Amino acid sequence: MDKIIVLDFGSQYNRLIARRIREFGVYSEILPFDTDIKNLEDKNVKGIILSGGPSSVYEENAPILKKEIFELDIPFLGICYGMQLTQMLLGGTITKTTKREYGKSELTLLKKTAITKNIPTKSTVWMSHGDHVDHLADNFELLGKTPSAFALVKHKTKPLYNVQFHPEVTHTDYGKQFLKNFTLDICNAKQEWSLDNFIEQKINNINTRVQNEEVILALSGGVDSSVVATLIHQAIGERLTCVFVDTGLLRKDEGDKVMDLYAKHFNINVIRINAKQDFLSNLTGITDPEQKRKVIGNTFIDIFKTFKEDHKDATFLAQGTIYPDVIESMSAIGPSETIKSHHNVGGLPKELNFELLEPLRELFKDEVRKVGLKLGIPKQMIMRHPFPGPGLGIRILGEVTQAKVDILKNADNIFIEELYYNDLYGKVSQSFAVLLPVKTVGVMGDKRTYEFVCALRSADTFDFMTATFSKLPHTFLENVSARIINEVSGINRVVYDITSKPPGTIEWE
Repeated sequence: MDKIIVLDFGSQYNRLIARRIREFGVYSEILPFDTDIKNLEDKNVKGIILSGGPSSVYEENAPILKKEIFELDIPFLGICYGMQLTQMLLGGTITKTTKREYGKSELTLLKKTAITKNIPTKSTVWMSHGDHVDHLADNFELLGKTPSAFALVKHKTKPLYNVQFHPEVTHTDYGKQFLKNFTLDICNAKQEWSLDNFIEQKINNINTRVQNEEVILALSGGVDSSVVATLIHQAIGERLTCVFVDTGLLRKDEGDKVMDLYAKHFNINVIRINAKQDFLSNLTGITDPEQKRKVIGNTFIDIFKTFKEDHKDATFLAQGTIYPDVIESMSAIGPSETIKSHHNVGGLPKELNFELLEPLRELFKDEVRKVGLKLGIPKQMIMRHPFPGPGLGIRILGEVTQAKVDILKNADNIFIEELYYNDLYGKVSQSFAVLLPVKTVGVMGDKRTYEFVCALRSADTFDFMTATFSKLPHTFLENVSARIINEVSGINRVVYDITSKPPGTIEWE
């Protein structure tokens, strides 16, 4: 299968590059920036994209390519840091700007080429850089500029392209067209990637790997684990056992709803483990977000250790890990900065004695949903808003207690109820309430109150890698606020989060 390789230099957008390429029906994967050149000498590799990154090319320990990579007889596209690195290696000069350029800028095209097909002379692009190319390397020509930078350049005789802006983000008006031109016209990559092929290949892979062994699936009831359950069940049938761990940190009545849902729609064996006290006890006194995630992850591991003792025939542990989990958890495939850890990422301790099975690890959320629909999972289940593995443990800022859990469950339930009632739930991507470790003075019934602040968060996104806050009607928010304050004891103030991603993340912790 033809593929486009993205070399990772640490940009938080680099997975978006791969995601965009897949939208064109071409497979794309991300590799470390220092991948051996021999591994790129593959007839299926039709092009290489150098991602952006936070480094300066002149910094000590900056990620640097071997110049010989440009001797490969395939097209290259350097984005932001990838442009600066290409220019430096081939003889250009890079300087620090007097003012960092971050945000939207106007691109003016000076010359039409294959990469600018169907792109107007002037358009909006997204910039994020502190350095810029001051002098182009020999044999490069300027194709486009912004008011402050060389923005688009090309080698005169080789298919080497550089852009200073980020075509992978939705803020760049014709970003997808730039990438499409590079992928289909310049690289001539065949459109062989499809989710239908993915399903068939994964079922075959699961059968080949698992053979006659048994699989335990850590089931949350959310979209990702439900798709994994259906996929594995189609592959191995009754040799799959789903374990639903009720952490006590789920949405209101979620445990009962999950069991009812699976009883109605799936012929899959599901075992429920009530572990509320274990999680709450282990979280006592813990306030740091990363520490909470680790405690919750370790508690899950302890539970599955115990479960394994009674199910010694089970060889594999399956999880609903997806690509965004991986990027935000670790820098295993490049120099990317860790944003947050995920309890289901990073492998399993040896003493757990399971082999890990993660069929969705390379898919983005929207791809997972499409796979779920193709597998016949009901749409209302597939389109549910994401819910984090650590649950309310990371939506209660500060120490987690039973009292706070009860308060947040009720507030969150009102928010979700009103979204459904007002036909807004399906129009936003993810909505939830957060309990802040802050108390404020209020007045109710002519009496002074001193209670918690609740923050409402709603985001709109296509791929969960970037997002904007939902422009929910003021009257709707006013009604939700009134209901929460009137119906939930312990909250006397409600605020609405209007932060996009980036700079924020969707979850608060």
